[in-house]
Order: sequence, then structure tokens, then C-alpha cells
Amino acid sequence: MAPRTQGSRPLKKRQYDEDDVRVRPGKGSRPRTRIRPAHDDAVEGFVVAVDRGRYTTLVHPEKGSAARRRQEARLVVAMKARELGRKGIVVGDRVALVGDVSGRPDTLARVVRVEPRTSMLRRSADDTDDTDGIERPVVANADQLVIVTALADPPPRPRMIDRILVAAFDADIDPLLCLTKSDLAPPDALVALYEPLGVPHVVVHKGGALDELRDHLRGHVSVLVGHSGVGKSTLVNALVPDANRAVSQVNAVTGRGRHTSTSAVALELPEGGWIIDTPGVRSFGLAHVSVETVLAGFPDLVEGTVHCPKGCTHLGEGCALDAWVADGHAGPARLESLRRLLSSREGAPDEPAT
Repeated sequence: MAPRTQGSRPLKKRQYDEDDVRVRPGKGSRPRTRIRPAHDDAVEGFVVAVDRGRYTTLVHPEKGSAARRRQEARLVVAMKARELGRKGIVVGDRVALVGDVSGRPDTLARVVRVEPRTSMLRRSADDTDDTDGIERPVVANADQLVIVTALADPPPRPRMIDRILVAAFDADIDPLLCLTKSDLAPPDALVALYEPLGVPHVVVHKGGALDELRDHLRGHVSVLVGHSGVGKSTLVNALVPDANRAVSQVNAVTGRGRHTSTSAVALELPEGGWIIDTPGVRSFGLAHVSVETVLAGFPDLVEGTVHCPKGCTHLGEGCALDAWVADGHAGPARLESLRRLLSSREGAPDEPAT
């Protein structure tokens, strides 16, 4: 076979390049582009509710005073643009919208961009569920997590509080403990349990003033989390009079509440700021959180782990935390809660405290 030539000279092997290779055009030979439209004309929206692939967003006018922009804000229902792929959108997200953003009935805009998030609260459906232990986003861009806990009916569950605190620390969100139904039981014991952690608290009772709680919420994006029956929806209705969140009673047999809020929703406070009400939870999985992050949720115990043997799980013999607690550096209940959390990550159930 005669060698290929370039002019009158034969081509040497090292002179071949991609231009010398003949490619037969056909299906799939056209390169796919990754260029996406910039959507410079997109308007900003704040996701206040999510329902089966439809995102209700609040859109404010671009100009005008704060009072006028708030008064003329409109709700726009949108769907996720195909170009976003599998990227999730949750309540609290700040998004860019195109299409029909008028907010008129039976119109639908498109979410073409999700702005960078400042925080993301996550939980796992169940620490022990091998098929569904993947983290689930709860809300985005919250800067305060309000842990709503009843002092009675149903009784408080310190281990649940601990788990939600760990999730708050993992998301870098400031926690606030809101103790309800103080007319049924005193808050002193529960307040004393979390005082060493420096977690601020507010005590309220049915029909009582909410001024102190409003002061904590003003100017923040706060997500309310708590198990069913603690009075979370009642609080929301008192804070936002037109919220109309459904409420229910605690089951007299099981001592548990019924899930009255079925989806997260963001509500604007009259005095400024936002609260995001979430459905009541009976568990708060931490399968997505590392052991180090769990420990960070117990700053009164972290220093005691310095003397632990290498690879210590903090669950068995030889753990230095036992001596740390025995010397009075932390309370036994805190060490018990920590070990309960770590055990749940290993597969042990995390049952409600009695």
C-alpha cells in the first residue's frame, strides 16, 4: 500500500493529526452545546410553598418604597425549567423566574435559576432505613431554627430536641427553644438542661402574650420545627392572624399529636421577617450527619473526648467521657443523649423519652 503524501512528499507517522482523520457524518456526530440562556430579564422570587412540582413564589415590584413593594407583591405559580435538571427547589429558596410572571389565575411561570443558598436544613427520614436514609432538604436560607416543644400534653422529648439541635449546628443555623403550654407544667427542669449549651429560650402559654417571641423572630427567616401536638400551628396562627393553619388535639391514648400541617409554608410576619411552618415530625434522622458534627452539638462534652483512645466510638468501655462526666464537667443526661444519638446512627431506635 502506497504511503499517503502531502504534495510530492510522503507523510511521516509523527506528522498525522486530527485533520488527517476522515469522520463519516451521521447520527450523534453533532456536538451538544452546554451553553444556557442567561435569562437577564428574569425576575426575583421567594419560594413560599411547594406542591407536587408547582412552586408558589412571592414576587415584589422592582421599584417603590418597602411598604409599597410589600403591598403590591404578588404570588406567582411556577414550574421548574427543564434546564435545571434534578436540582431540587424547597421553601425558602430565592429563584429567578421567566415567562408569565403576572400572577393571574391559570398562569404558569418557569424557575430558571436557584440562587446560592446561605443555609440548608436537612434531615434523614430514618437513621435505620437502608433504603431511605438519604438526607432530605427541609428549608433553605433560614437563619434561625425555632424548636417548639410542649412542657406537657405531650411531655417534652429531650432526645428529639437534641437531634434537632444537632441538625441546626450542622446547617449553621442559630437555634431557639420555644416552650409551649407552660400553664400545664413549669419550664425550670428543661431550661436547666439546656442552659449549659447557651441555647436561648422563650416560654409561652395558651392565650398569653407573644411579645418576647416576636422580638426573637423580627428580621429573621425562622423555621419552626417540632413533633406533632406541641402547639406549633396555634403559635403560627397567633403570629400571623390570616395564616389559618389547621390545629388538632393530642390523642389521649397515645399522647401524640396528629399531623395537621402537611407541607412547609413560608409566612411573612407583620412586624418584619418570615416564619416557615413545617409539618410535625415524630423522628428527625441524622444519618447524613457525621460523628464529628454530632459531637459539635454537645460543646459541653467535646473537650472530654481529647483523652479518648484512637478510634473511640464514645459508646463502649474506655471512653474518656465517663470520667469527664464523673468529674462534674457535664451532666449525665447530656452524655446519655449523645450516646443515644450515636447509637441511632449505628441502627438502634431512638424512642421518645418518657
